[in-house]
Amino acid sequence: MKEIVVNAAIRSKPGVRSELKNLRNSKMVPAVIYGSDRKPVNISVNAIDIEKVLKEARNSIITIKYNNAEEKVIIKELHKHVVTDKIIHVDFHRVMMDKKIDIKVPIKFIGEAYGVKTQGGLIEYDMREITVRCLPANIPANIEVDLTNLKIGDSIRIKDLKSEKFEIRENPENIIVSVISAKEEIATPAATQTEQPEVIEKGKKAEGAEEKTDSSSSKDSEKEPKKGDKK
Repeated sequence: MKEIVVNAAIRSKPGVRSELKNLRNSKMVPAVIYGSDRKPVNISVNAIDIEKVLKEARNSIITIKYNNAEEKVIIKELHKHVVTDKIIHVDFHRVMMDKKIDIKVPIKFIGEAYGVKTQGGLIEYDMREITVRCLPANIPANIEVDLTNLKIGDSIRIKDLKSEKFEIRENPENIIVSVISAKEEIATPAATQTEQPEVIEKGKKAEGAEEKTDSSSSKDSEKEPKKGDKK
């Protein structure tokens, strides 16, 4: 597993909107380091450094250096602007090299399925990433899934994957990918046309509808407001 060093600076005024705006205008990204039963640390990192990490090694162990201190972390979550798609906040999670962690790993599909190449079938992808548990040093860059021998009607499930370095934390019966007949993709126009939209009387809620609850975390105040929102 490749290790990357990223320099950071402590944020003296976390959550202050004007400071966050100034940071982002200067090509810096607000971030927080948390986990391991220690106090969170509010930092800022260079946007270019984060983009480089995402491009070259998304699941790498990162050494964050700040104020003569350093911490080993992984990227736990990214927050992006709803319009520009630019990264506006990063959550870093501390890791201990001798303690296993759960992390999502992308799937890399290789080969061309026999059912597609020879039988005219279609590939249907049900999963694009898999949650695994392992030591930080054993985090895979990706998990390879070979499609070559798949015929129409065949599929690959979680239970078909094997590894000694990590434990897969998914339902063994979950389908990752399958090959289906092209005919299965043909919609039934008659069925679609006979469907009628549900009509709800004005001023009343649909039976069973639930009120939305505010599930945002404290750090959501640091995220960029949606376009049109009042500051």
